[in-house]
Amino acid sequence: MLASSGTEAIDLAVKHRPALILLDIQMPDMDGYAVCRALKGDPRNESIPVIFVTALSEVGNEETGFALGGVDYLTKPVSPGIVRARVRAHLSLVHIRELEKLSRDAIFMLGKAGHYNDSDTGVHIWRMAAFARELAAAAGWSQADCDLLELAAPMHDTGKIGIPDAVLRKPGKLDANEWTVMQTHCAIGFEILSSNDAPVFRMAAEIARYHHERWDGSGYPEGLAGKAIPESARLVAVADVFDALTMKRPYKEAWPLDQVMATLRAEAGTHFDPALITLFKGCLPRILEIKADWDQRQD
Repeated sequence: MLASSGTEAIDLAVKHRPALILLDIQMPDMDGYAVCRALKGDPRNESIPVIFVTALSEVGNEETGFALGGVDYLTKPVSPGIVRARVRAHLSLVHIRELEKLSRDAIFMLGKAGHYNDSDTGVHIWRMAAFARELAAAAGWSQADCDLLELAAPMHDTGKIGIPDAVLRKPGKLDANEWTVMQTHCAIGFEILSSNDAPVFRMAAEIARYHHERWDGSGYPEGLAGKAIPESARLVAVADVFDALTMKRPYKEAWPLDQVMATLRAEAGTHFDPALITLFKGCLPRILEIKADWDQRQD
């Protein structure tokens, strides 16, 4: 598509949603910067990459174009080969962003699927994941690994989609047979998530399998103890219990913070990795900021 003016360029962008726009700065009715400002101000067009085409005498205004949301500059006279190479490069980035969004959406759907029958969990899994990320940072994890954990943690209960409603939604205490069935959600989640070899799903599968293990070896499904339990699962276990205790549910009120922290300290060395409980206490102010932010979003 070719537009002979800025106004026409805006109209065509709205109508056809191009993958990328080459935008001359010198145009008769609106200059390229004004067109870019209009495009980026419209939610329908804001994600379309804009490459400015400029005369050599205008070089020096790049900062203006980048500030408006442009991704690159081409200087006239343009070389067809260079134009094709730049366009290919930026379209590749668009494709990568689309794949990243698709992956993130799939992760969110799996997280929601694991809690489909828990209608009262609200934003629990996303808030818990943010807590786990903060604790991982305190434990010395790299930023990349912390980001990965925050994406993987919401999928920890994916296996619950394989648990019968009669067990999952039973209002009373589970009997021995029902409890055995409930415990299989760890293996089910692991089986589902380990079918993909991407790093985020490898970590999610690990967490799904081991997040009910306990530091003293009394957990399930394998009865692992201490540092034999993957650290990702140990991190999520702390974050998950903290969030569960501090949130209101139909069958209980939210616990006071002092009572929650006393419980975590009491179970350090039995349920939880004691070193992580010490770290959690140290980053509690930041944890409470995250909780307040999520609580505000939920209101």
